[in-house]
Amino acid sequence: MTSTIDPGLRWDPTTLQDRYDEVRAYTETLAAPLSPEDQTVQSMPDVSPTKWHRAHVTWFFETFVLADNEAGFAPFQDRYWFLFNSYYEAIGPRYSRVDRGLISRPGAHDVGRYRANVDDRMRDLLATLDDGTLTKLASTIELGFHHEQQHQELLLMDIKHVLSRNPLQPVYAGSPTAASQPDRLGWVEVEGGLVEIGHGADGADAEAVGGDFCFDNELPRHEQWLRPYRIADRLVTNGEWLEFMADGGYRRHEHWLSDGWAKVQTEGWQAPFYWTEVDGTWFEHTLHGTWPVNPGLPVSHVSFYEAEAYAAWAGKRLPTEAEWEHAARSLPVEGNLANGTSWHPEAAGAAVPGGGLRQMFGDCWEWTSSAYHPYPGFRPAAGAIGEYNGKFMSNQMVLKGGCALTPAGHARASYRNFFPHQSRWALSGVRLADDDTSKGSTA
Repeated sequence: MTSTIDPGLRWDPTTLQDRYDEVRAYTETLAAPLSPEDQTVQSMPDVSPTKWHRAHVTWFFETFVLADNEAGFAPFQDRYWFLFNSYYEAIGPRYSRVDRGLISRPGAHDVGRYRANVDDRMRDLLATLDDGTLTKLASTIELGFHHEQQHQELLLMDIKHVLSRNPLQPVYAGSPTAASQPDRLGWVEVEGGLVEIGHGADGADAEAVGGDFCFDNELPRHEQWLRPYRIADRLVTNGEWLEFMADGGYRRHEHWLSDGWAKVQTEGWQAPFYWTEVDGTWFEHTLHGTWPVNPGLPVSHVSFYEAEAYAAWAGKRLPTEAEWEHAARSLPVEGNLANGTSWHPEAAGAAVPGGGLRQMFGDCWEWTSSAYHPYPGFRPAAGAIGEYNGKFMSNQMVLKGGCALTPAGHARASYRNFFPHQSRWALSGVRLADDDTSKGSTA
């Protein structure tokens, strides 16, 4: 999706309405290839049905915007607030996440009616906002845009798993890229020093739609000291991962953290999440079907444990969150973000003349070695909105950069995605880092 909104504009009713329509329409575009039956399935606890995503993002606008600002407010359907609340304790009780696939009613068509009703009411509200109310509501409505974009990405990750469980191997959309081989991995030296981390409307942050927007977990901007380091110029490829596997990567405990090795043993990991071996050939399930593993594409759907084990096997390490962000901050937000062609990571392309970073935005979310903790001075917002991020700052690791399913305008250098160590269904990959001993750093 290409945004039509000028990032430099302050919100006014017209630009706010245009952006609202754009974001909401894109969700429906993503759901359009799916049948009502596709939209109802929950294939594992981490997956939510497509129609639930469509309803939940609608619930967000009804709950956080219309409820306190619409004259004579009444919810579209009383029980929807229970069914489509995700985790907001302050809002009230909610339906169990692991049972969302049991919600056969409302059906996908009924969810469409719910979306249309809330959209009409939002348009009516936006058409009548005075300057004071607009100032009060604009930040919440903008948060709703970015919240819906998060769920657009999740919708695609989730339906990928749903379709992978179907023995007919149905295709969502897109087509595969030509087979390729990994190119030479390069390294970029980074000086380090005292750097600023966190959101600031410059460089790769300012290029996002509404460049001054960020989630609360990206704040406050703060200083951090970095030793000199090196960071790989591209992501680890399938071909390189096959070498790791051939060398006993999933059989040799010495490469693994203890918890990761326990996962390997208890869950029988032998390859990345969507890989299957048939008669000696590895195949990968994608949104555009199941195909032989393409050696030149980035490896994807690997957990933090797998990323850490690969880095140990390669004699390297994962970058810290601060190292990744510092290296990316001056780069434009360009890359294989959701483009509707392959819906999958693509090859890195030609090396940058003179050396430079590739694939920093798009293709795969990149695991870092940093735990998802609050920045110094972080304070969650008051009220239910304060539950958006802060309550999850435990037992998660930070990922950076976006992926091939991330909507355009939703990526930036300071963005902090997070998943548990064992998560494999997310579109996550690996970039290596290393200490630059030539400049006095120690291993």
